Amino acid sequence: MEKSVLILNGPNLNMLGVREPHIYGTTTLDDVELICRDKATKLGLEVSFLQSNHEGELIDAIQHAYGQQDGIILNAGAFTHTSVALHDALKAVGLPAVEVHLSNTFAREPFRHHSYISPAALGVICGFGVTSYLLALEALADNFKQ
Repeated sequence: MEKSVLILNGPNLNMLGVREPHIYGTTTLDDVELICRDKATKLGLEVSFLQSNHEGELIDAIQHAYGQQDGIILNAGAFTHTSVALHDALKAVGLPAVEVHLSNTFAREPFRHHSYISPAALGVICGFGVTSYLLALEALADNFKQ
């Protein structure tokens, strides 16, 4: 039976391809989804996607994943640096989660160096653009085998 992964994207990620292309590139979120679906198929994973600019909707999606999904990939965007609630939601459901960022948050403004998500995640992958998502899928696939 295939393992299922929820890929969540937070605020402003719907603007990929338009927003600061010198930082985030020109790939759109639709492109990211297609690339991830292809990789997931190769790994024997089923994926579902959600993007929201609303913290509560992301929390609801994490809670809904309980008993429905096997893992979560979360690019919480700016909520990474502000949301105790997303941290608590991840801890509450107890699913293996990987925190993802397109850019290297540690090479950017100091306020981006702290993550409330990291303590609730298996690991963090940042700075590799869309490849960060693919590495996260591989990490979860490996985790599922353990």
